[in-house]
Amino acid sequence: MKAKHLYVEKDLALFVEIQKEINDNLIIEKKDADNYFIFKSLFYGFLTISTYCLLYIIENPVLFIIDFVAFGFIAVLLCFNFAHDFSHNAIFKKPFWDNIGFEFIYTLVGAHPEAWKERHLNSHHYAPNVEHFDTDLAITGLIRVLPTSKLKWYHKFQHIYAPFAYATYSFYWVFIKDFIVLSKSNHIDNRERLRYYFTFFFLKGFYITYLFVLPFYFGHQSIGTLVIAGIAMHIVQSLYTLLTFFITHHVEGSNYPKADENGLIDTSWVMNQIKSSNNFYPFSHLGNFIFGGVNNHIAHHLFPNISHYHYPKLNVILFNTLKKNGIEPSVTSYFSGIYSHLKLLKRMGMQIQG
Repeated sequence: MKAKHLYVEKDLALFVEIQKEINDNLIIEKKDADNYFIFKSLFYGFLTISTYCLLYIIENPVLFIIDFVAFGFIAVLLCFNFAHDFSHNAIFKKPFWDNIGFEFIYTLVGAHPEAWKERHLNSHHYAPNVEHFDTDLAITGLIRVLPTSKLKWYHKFQHIYAPFAYATYSFYWVFIKDFIVLSKSNHIDNRERLRYYFTFFFLKGFYITYLFVLPFYFGHQSIGTLVIAGIAMHIVQSLYTLLTFFITHHVEGSNYPKADENGLIDTSWVMNQIKSSNNFYPFSHLGNFIFGGVNNHIAHHLFPNISHYHYPKLNVILFNTLKKNGIEPSVTSYFSGIYSHLKLLKRMGMQIQG
């Protein structure tokens, strides 16, 4: 069943006003944006290649584990800084090249690109924080953020155990969740399913080969060291990824719209995007460079096809327009956002279903 948002004329008028203000006042410097992404590509490309090459050179096990974790962390930063924009066709003129870049980067972290893209674009972006329609909410029964979710006895401890549960997510995503999605791909026709299965297992095989098999055969480390390095890398990837994404939607004050039995959501599409999103360092060019625009989440949800390079300037216009209309955007710092997320978990661990 496809969800449908409530039609609210004044919210539509607000979105039209935002678009007009941005069209009239945001100067799109394409050359500057191109130079920005060229520099960023060279910067992250150097870090990626150098840390990966060191996996074959380093003999000390401790230094190897540190480098392995560093490579994995940089791969996640590539996802934030490039793959996210690639998935929305926000960098190249031709979607073909965006798709190539997106699939390559997601393969580096072991995730199946198609499965994530379908969930992200068709579910999360359309109806963020809406139960049954935002698949990002279907993570685990261990964590309760929805007021309508059933309250279990262990949820009162979730603000304590959540970081430990989050630390397993990258491993779960790569080696379990993607396979669950694969098992539910029966809606795909036979020819397309054959291609889907082939690319799925080919990319999973490539991930295991380039990250574990090749460094073992051509490097200097034992299987035990590689296992420890892999575990450490997935813990760091998991914590950074989940904490960063969770503070964009699940902090104190985040809105969780409800949908009725017919799929009608009790708010407009515009307000769903604005009230369900949190920002951190929305005007900072450095923050934008580090987090790849994910920190500018209202702007990203309203204008996903605009490159994140423009978000700090766009936010000045967006926030002024929202405040002029009596809407205060949700803003935290990175660490206060994490604290707010844990406070939300503590409250939701005690709040009765409703």
